Amino acid sequence: MAAFVRRADLDFLLFDWLDAEGLTGRARFADHGRETFAAALDTAEAIAARHFQPHNRKADIEEPRLENGRVVVVPEAKAALDAFREAGFFAMEAAPEAGGMALPHLVAQACFGVFDAANIATASYPLLTIAAANLIESFGSDDQKRRYLPAMRAGRFFGTMALTEPQAGSSLGDVRTTATPAGDGTWRIKGGKIFISGGEHELSDNIVHLVLCRIAGAPPGPKGLSLMLVSKYAVGDDGSLGRRNDVALGGLIHKMGWRGTTSTVLNFGERDACVAELVGEPGRGLAQMFQMMNEARIGVGLGAAMLGHAGYLAALDYARTRPQGRPADAKDVTRPQVAIVEHADVRRMLLAQKAYSEGAMALCLYAARLVDDSRTLPDADARAHAHRLLDVLTPIVKAWPAEWCLEANKLAIQVHGGYGFTREYPVEQFYRDNRLNPIHEGTNGIQALDLLGRKVTMQDGAALADLLARIDATAARAAAEPALQDMAGALDAAARRLDRVTQAARAAMAGGRAGAALANASAYLDLAGHTVVAWLWLDQTLAALRLPDGPLPRGKRAACRWFFRWELPKCAHWADLVEQLDGSVGETDPDWL
Repeated sequence: MAAFVRRADLDFLLFDWLDAEGLTGRARFADHGRETFAAALDTAEAIAARHFQPHNRKADIEEPRLENGRVVVVPEAKAALDAFREAGFFAMEAAPEAGGMALPHLVAQACFGVFDAANIATASYPLLTIAAANLIESFGSDDQKRRYLPAMRAGRFFGTMALTEPQAGSSLGDVRTTATPAGDGTWRIKGGKIFISGGEHELSDNIVHLVLCRIAGAPPGPKGLSLMLVSKYAVGDDGSLGRRNDVALGGLIHKMGWRGTTSTVLNFGERDACVAELVGEPGRGLAQMFQMMNEARIGVGLGAAMLGHAGYLAALDYARTRPQGRPADAKDVTRPQVAIVEHADVRRMLLAQKAYSEGAMALCLYAARLVDDSRTLPDADARAHAHRLLDVLTPIVKAWPAEWCLEANKLAIQVHGGYGFTREYPVEQFYRDNRLNPIHEGTNGIQALDLLGRKVTMQDGAALADLLARIDATAARAAAEPALQDMAGALDAAARRLDRVTQAARAAMAGGRAGAALANASAYLDLAGHTVVAWLWLDQTLAALRLPDGPLPRGKRAACRWFFRWELPKCAHWADLVEQLDGSVGETDPDWL
């Protein structure tokens, strides 16, 4: 079985490029050092190899099912999550006094990426739980924090986000689930939710649902939404569990991939007795939920990147061990066959996978470093700068890996040939699992609208200006390196074009042509995403130049060169579409389709 993660790549990103060790100079992380960060990664790798990867295929084949009203999941999933819990990973970032490790978000994300690569379906349960706990910590009452957080950070209670409804998929302003006051400080919820990951199972003692709903009498649209906490079991003041709440499983959803995670239909209040607790202020539900959604969006990007990485490693292992054919210029057909990695087209596909997956990993971990900077930099202006940059990058972090690491998984199947299309090899599952990532936590189309319609225009374009300044700095440093001067020039040109296109789109939207501009938002997302990933590849390559010569730095330079020659030129076409307000889509009548 091929490795599911290559530790040398993570170590390079963390220590040689993003300076994780430098974070220990900040008060929150002062008790850590490179040794403790490496130890956390070692533990993650060991648990993932022993408990997560071995049942990845089994959980795909034996997906969750209903038996006598109970949801049955392969037993190995609970064993894996118990090991995750016992190692303290549910509280990776929590303070020691709260039972946590106080790891930087950067290191915690790297650890989580290891579990994603090994078994993304089982890793989904802690992903949601950690994000739900963070939301309660940010907006919950002192009583809610006291009753729920210790159990969630200990991995005894799991969490979900319950947003989607059949009539209101991505249009959350159309949510119909309602809440009415019960007169005792609690509320009664009534409604249905769909596609709720981890919504029902017996993997934990309790499930804490964070439910977006509308308080009776609230105005229509997003401003009328509130956030409620609905616990599967009542939780007493001492944390003990009481009676079962009125939350019923309406059914399990069977998916193309990601089958090991329960996907559920949940009915709240079938007996008019679903007890809920208000989280934060009424009418602030969507704003509060965006914290969890944005955290999940970065998690989706990381999961996509790690599935691309795992598929690449599987394809690389296969290409190195599969003999077939002879070199193109070989005349002697009796010569032994060569491994297919020797064939140029196979190397093309492997190099593309490397550029996509390692570029995506860099993007996600760069965003994780921005989270740490936005929380712990000593200077308030620097923290605000990091937060703005994270805001503008978040749609790209979610969407770019989901799109291009899926392409990497497609190429991994192609490298395997006919075998890649069979279930005897893991690459077909990686593709099916990754196919969800362009959809959930806001489709890639929604990320495109968010990026062009909101993020690059907010604060009069301050976030985009921050991003372009960082790109400029990298291009200037690369221009001083003879071997990188051509790429420095190409990056500078791409950044200037991105700026011009953005200003043109902003002018069109301000001038009453928002529909025409946003009809090309997906092209803008591709343009911005490729420009950002090219920047990060060049920045990584500058870091690789400082390393002793060897396969790793040479591989980084080769992947960077490939991306600049094969991928960055696509930006010119996307820029033309946006700048010219191409009407191919917007002017097409639905009746013509």
